[in-house]
Amino acid sequence: MKNYLLLIFIMVFFGSCNCNVKLINEGDILTEKKQINKVVDAWHLNAAEANFDAYFDAMSSSSIFVGTDAAEVWSVEQFNKFSKPYFEKGKAWSFTNVERNVYVNSDGKIAWFDELLATWMGVCRGSGVLKKDNDVWKIEHYVLSVTVPNDNIEEVMKVNKKKDSLFLMQFKK
Repeated sequence: MKNYLLLIFIMVFFGSCNCNVKLINEGDILTEKKQINKVVDAWHLNAAEANFDAYFDAMSSSSIFVGTDAAEVWSVEQFNKFSKPYFEKGKAWSFTNVERNVYVNSDGKIAWFDELLATWMGVCRGSGVLKKDNDVWKIEHYVLSVTVPNDNIEEVMKVNKKKDSLFLMQFKK
């Protein structure tokens, strides 16, 4: 009997819970994906055109940028300081989207993407997370990586071996 009453209580409590989660439909998801593509494309363009304020306005105040070097994991403030001299020269970096996949969660507030980029380093891959706040998509997290063809991985491993071992020693202490 106690279990039966507990079950009824749980059903009534959770059944009456208004979680305020609004699920979005496929049409809305397509609209959000278009908006996200515009945000990320503009973000890359603002770097190429050295629009410092617009570039960093696309990022949230808690954003993280992970660069191609193993030591590059920056808060938005750290990345801002690192990047400023490049922007002041009139051109930071130029990343052109080749292909992008965008995914949006069911309530339309979180999105993530992966992209292939044409860059001065060759083909790179970017991936990121955006959060919608007050109807504005902001980049929360971005990871940039250099692609390595599988056939070339052993060559890259040889080149990186010494620096990788020195880098990893920091974590053994």
